[in-house]
Amino acid sequence: MNGKRPEKCVKCGSEWVTPRFRSINVGIRQKLDLYACVRPVRWLKGVPSVVKHPEKLDIVIFRENTEDVYSGIEFEHGTPEQKKVYEFLTKEMGKKFRPDSGIGIKPISVTGTSRLVRMAIKYALEHKRESVTLMHKGNIQKFTEGAFRDWGYELAKKEFRDRIVTEAELWDDHKGSMPAGKLLIKDRIADQTFQQLLLRPDEYSVIATPNLNGDYISDAAVAQVGGLGVGPGANIGDGVAVFEATHGSAPKYTGKDCVNPSSLILSGVMMLEYMGWQEAADMVVAALEKTILNKTVTYDLERQMEGARKVKTSEFGAEIAKNMGKAPVHA
Repeated sequence: MNGKRPEKCVKCGSEWVTPRFRSINVGIRQKLDLYACVRPVRWLKGVPSVVKHPEKLDIVIFRENTEDVYSGIEFEHGTPEQKKVYEFLTKEMGKKFRPDSGIGIKPISVTGTSRLVRMAIKYALEHKRESVTLMHKGNIQKFTEGAFRDWGYELAKKEFRDRIVTEAELWDDHKGSMPAGKLLIKDRIADQTFQQLLLRPDEYSVIATPNLNGDYISDAAVAQVGGLGVGPGANIGDGVAVFEATHGSAPKYTGKDCVNPSSLILSGVMMLEYMGWQEAADMVVAALEKTILNKTVTYDLERQMEGARKVKTSEFGAEIAKNMGKAPVHA
């Protein structure tokens, strides 16, 4: 067979069928109910950036991980299922749209919103963050993204009443002066947030947002501090978590020993923190920063840094390991 799979099964003569699936990662998140995709975005010393002050951006994004358009409730144009849904929406519900449309459903629930916002607020309080921003497109999608905003505020006031202040209360009751020891809960429209992360990044601390918004904003934000190569990520549920590089598998680089492993390393740092091994996590971060400051980096950073030395992925990792014994541990 010359190493190639035959076009048909040699036993039964049937043609091979290539299985179709959306995403293994999405499947894992849904199977384990890993409802929060957590992505911290901050600048590592020495990393080249496209913005003048990357150090001003220090945020943690909580992206809802199981709902929204990622739920996979879609109906392909031309199928009986699509026709049935189209007829229901147009004839029964009185909606108007083109019959040759693919149809997707966008569910956002009280349950999904509440548990995500709860986790974001708990994180902000435990880490002494200044604010939690509910990022949404509720001005247009009023019953999904707008509801996410409303339910987020309701959860904050119901479960954390004595520890939070909403932005409306800040101005109505406190004349714009933030009470000591309180966490600010505010909301911003998604497109406004994209702009303000560039213009006023230090006004944001923790962001809680639905699935699609979180996908976009996390990649856009990490571009300000060096790109996906330095962006870690975690998928967290109740009592279980999976940690992964934000950029995914990048199969075209398989076996080339050339890409920046910082995203995966920093995801490992998040895992250490999740387990309570803060000293080990701090040691890795300090060694990584020292390696970058020494300008011993992989090709993606080397081409942006004057006087840098390009090394392989494995060599970069070895340099980090060597610097662990030299780098000071953060307080």
